[in-house]
Amino acid sequence: MKNLPLSFTFFCLLFLWCSPSSLFAQIHRDTIHKYYNAISNPIGSTTISQGIKFYSLKKEKDLSQNDTLSTVQDLRLIAIGQFNIGNIYDSENAVVEALTLIDNYSKKDTLFDGRKALYNQLGIIYRETKNYEKAIEAYNLSLSFSKKQADSITLINNKANIYKDLGQYQKAGEQLNFAHRKIVKDTNSLQLAMILDNLGFVQSKLGNPEALPNLKKALQIRENQGSLSGSFASNKSLALYYFNKNDKKQALRFAEKAYQIANSLNSISYLDDALSLFAIMSDDPKIVAFEKISDSIAKEKQLAENKNAFIKYNVATEKKKTANALLEREKEKNQKLIVISLLIIIFLISIFIYFTQRIKYKKEKIIQIHNTENRISKKVHDEVANDVYHLMAKIQASATDNEDLLDDLEKIYNKTRDISKENSAIEIQENFSGQLNDLLLNYQTKKVRIATRNISKIDWHNISETKKTTIYRVLQEMMTNMKKHSNANAVVLAFQQNNKKISIEYIDNGDGCELKNKNGLQNAENRIHAINGTITFDSEPGKGFRTKIII
Repeated sequence: MKNLPLSFTFFCLLFLWCSPSSLFAQIHRDTIHKYYNAISNPIGSTTISQGIKFYSLKKEKDLSQNDTLSTVQDLRLIAIGQFNIGNIYDSENAVVEALTLIDNYSKKDTLFDGRKALYNQLGIIYRETKNYEKAIEAYNLSLSFSKKQADSITLINNKANIYKDLGQYQKAGEQLNFAHRKIVKDTNSLQLAMILDNLGFVQSKLGNPEALPNLKKALQIRENQGSLSGSFASNKSLALYYFNKNDKKQALRFAEKAYQIANSLNSISYLDDALSLFAIMSDDPKIVAFEKISDSIAKEKQLAENKNAFIKYNVATEKKKTANALLEREKEKNQKLIVISLLIIIFLISIFIYFTQRIKYKKEKIIQIHNTENRISKKVHDEVANDVYHLMAKIQASATDNEDLLDDLEKIYNKTRDISKENSAIEIQENFSGQLNDLLLNYQTKKVRIATRNISKIDWHNISETKKTTIYRVLQEMMTNMKKHSNANAVVLAFQQNNKKISIEYIDNGDGCELKNKNGLQNAENRIHAINGTITFDSEPGKGFRTKIII
């Protein structure tokens, strides 16, 4: 049950069970057990709603009989039930109504346990609505009425949670260490597991090496005790611990365990909590951003809906005057929040559509370039190379003294064949590193030595086919230019991968050139820019040629 100690819930029902009230003695025990199980285990809201209805009717009957003690007890359970199904405002009202009854009761000084439980519930409500200052105040009031160690430890833990929420980990650690010293003798209780889990989280934020052992000990206790909700909390804490330590493998392992437990609990709130872990740990920055924005919107909505019941309790005489004004203000805030939320959603959708269309346009442009090249290749091969070949055959058949002419025609044919080969469609193979290596080594001759480094260490499987085709074409152009113009006798191509980025460095010891006019290099630049990569050239006459590509 969210933020509610089971020992406190059990105490409430035990107190009711033993009450001498003649009316309460007539209540069916099955109804009480169902309501207790429902508010102790957040599996669904149906049974809780039935319990709220039952105790609401009972409260009205107790009021009509001026039975203040029973009415306060009814309101306590109504407040717990309303909180667990998300009716925060109704839960606050129930607590305020109970506190008002106690204040007007002639023997209010005897109701220590009632005040303790009600102020604790109020602290839980204020934490949920982010009113941390009032939450601390409520917990301190509850502690002032607490006589049992178990109750005090739970309240100290609840205070520590407020400091955690505020990022005041030093203060939270002081509270939890104090609670731990008080409970350390009970080495196998769920209350100890709760303290250890929270203490481990705080220690991880403070860089304390005891963090991990405490988190693991908490999980062990909860698993031994068969507490599913406790095991879920521990697995979530360990997932966040390892994620903050950049150990994503372990983080995902515990997140998966938390998710499986959430499925076992059959609780939407637990499933939502478990799935949010995977969103936080996602490699997609858009998903992470969406999770943060969703959390921010939820927090703003909670703050907007906070009606601050404790203030109304302290200034009860002003309640009727200010109720309408507060309601209008809250409506206005909610309307503004809805508008802001819609604007944020529209903005995010617009960004998504923009980038999607941009990526689609670039892909279409690259495909269009490849199709154009293939068309040119086929046309050169079909219309030029074949015609030249036929002409060569005719001349060879009719004349024997045209060797020079035949040589010239053979050169033309070879050129057209090379153009066709350079622009023909590429069938990307599974072993792309081998395919690329074969391409580069095809340019090696007795005079030109080709060396490659780390080409097989690149994770080519995660590179898109469009990018691999572009890399193949650009390197093919560079090697062809080297063969035709550089007079180099040594070429080195070094490959390197850093996360998802790939860099390729080309160096030769050829003649070099002036880079004032880069018309011959423009095609390579266009190809690389089309896939959002960068390419730089560095060369001087007599100092070779150097190129660096980053994709």
